Amino acid sequence: MTLLLQIITLIGSVAMLMYGMKVMSEGLQKMAGSKLSNVLGTMTTNRFSGVLTGAFITAAVQSSTATTVMTVSFVSAGILSLAQAISVIMGANIGTTFTAWIMVLGGGSFDLRLVVYATIVLAVALIYTKKNANLGDFLIGLSLMLLGLTTLKINATDMHLDEMAPVRNFFIATSSWGYGSYFLYLLVGGILTFAVQSSAAIMAITMTLCSTHVLPVDMGIALVLGENIGTTITSNVVALSASVQARRAAMAHLVFNLFGVVWVLCVFRWFVGGVCELWGVDFTPGVPSDVSPDKLNAVLATFHTAFNVTNTMILIWFVPVLERVVSTIIPSKPEQKDTDSQLKFISGGLMSTSELSILQAWKEVHVFAIRAQRMIGMVHELFYEKDNTQFTKIFSRIEKYEGICDRMEYEIAQYLNQVADGRLSDQSKHEVHKMLRIVSELESVGDANYNLSRYIRHKHDGNITFTEEQEKNVEQMIYLLTGAQAKMVEALEKANITQDEFFEMTNMENEINNFRDELKNQNMQSITEHEYDYTTGVNYMDIILELEKMGDYIINVDEAIYEHKHDK
Repeated sequence: MTLLLQIITLIGSVAMLMYGMKVMSEGLQKMAGSKLSNVLGTMTTNRFSGVLTGAFITAAVQSSTATTVMTVSFVSAGILSLAQAISVIMGANIGTTFTAWIMVLGGGSFDLRLVVYATIVLAVALIYTKKNANLGDFLIGLSLMLLGLTTLKINATDMHLDEMAPVRNFFIATSSWGYGSYFLYLLVGGILTFAVQSSAAIMAITMTLCSTHVLPVDMGIALVLGENIGTTITSNVVALSASVQARRAAMAHLVFNLFGVVWVLCVFRWFVGGVCELWGVDFTPGVPSDVSPDKLNAVLATFHTAFNVTNTMILIWFVPVLERVVSTIIPSKPEQKDTDSQLKFISGGLMSTSELSILQAWKEVHVFAIRAQRMIGMVHELFYEKDNTQFTKIFSRIEKYEGICDRMEYEIAQYLNQVADGRLSDQSKHEVHKMLRIVSELESVGDANYNLSRYIRHKHDGNITFTEEQEKNVEQMIYLLTGAQAKMVEALEKANITQDEFFEMTNMENEINNFRDELKNQNMQSITEHEYDYTTGVNYMDIILELEKMGDYIINVDEAIYEHKHDK
């Protein structure tokens, strides 16, 4: 019964560690999510700044997955080049080593439980009083992670794993095959990391096994190398539905780590021996080191950092070569050049936290607005087109874009609903609600453009001829709508509207409404005076009224953005 309790405690402590890491990462990202996203988009002017950016962001949010997935989405959207993304991913590998050092400091020989429990009390107070709730999330996540580490260490010590003959014999047997053992543990580390989706959890288990003198330090380091490979699989999986460039960025992450594993295995024992000597640990291949747990944990963390820093220092000079390699592995497909129907920012799946997912969703909504904006230009072109073949071609393109708008509304709304299932602050819930309203209005803009194209086709097929005055009025209405839509797109790019800008947008909407009323009265008078027939007048007003409806949808988007920034 005691052994069963110890096993359950062992599993529970690992789960607590994983959950603590997740909550801690979420808290950090809630506090600095938008700033980190902006840093990633602007501080990658060259490969060296890209490495520093990736390292900083990953160390800050404690999640290399968050950095790599965000990088993949930025590449898919064309904000980052493949070369810039590769340098950021290199930095992410360095930044993720910071987690191991937290474990070294938190899993030392002193018992942290008193400090942990006191921190949990403070964290709960911050969360329930709603003052600095994000800081409270971070503290409670850190506390749970350290409590999980402490419990794991104490439980493993109480189990006396080094005295269990089956356990000891297993590790002795699998550690006596020379480089064959290294390959085995590397494979196991990769599989376990991919399975549990947490390199931190596998690192904690590795440290525990080494510190209890069950697992030889070189085998533990082989597990660490496997963890580096396993964590790259996640970014490749989430990039499957993204663009070719995004898949290449994810593949670069895998190639980077594979190259590192290959060269370090060539000098493995020399490299491990050097790290062990640095900490005064006697190194004998395949034999557990009989030194303090603190030193063994430090050896693992030092190797993890030294390996990733050295690998980056080697490959940073060969970013163009790495770019060509991944481009060869994932070639371009000419038939996929038209990506209008694909999402650019959120096609890689949810970010590691809902807060960063919201940032990506705002960018995707901006892309949606740009695609809807293109349609008014097509409608304008269609209105004046006389050639039947070209008319049909333009109409078909508008029809295609209307379908794209429908799909984008559904996919973005579905994504936002998934985000809403996560842990969100009241402010973030408000943002999700506003974005859902905005995408619905943008889809209505697409519908309005399609309806306009149908009215224009009716005019074209029925050989209806507008007077010069009617054509001028339609031209003026389209001009007003084009200006209003440009202001809307600009506001969505910033996700912000100032009071003066909103006042200007409201005036534009009033001008559209007043012009509609004026044309409506004028149309009735022109029909009565037989300037044109009733059928022409109906078709003309259908176009004018549909343009005015589009103005309503646009101002609704503007209102949603304005409320988003001013009604918090």
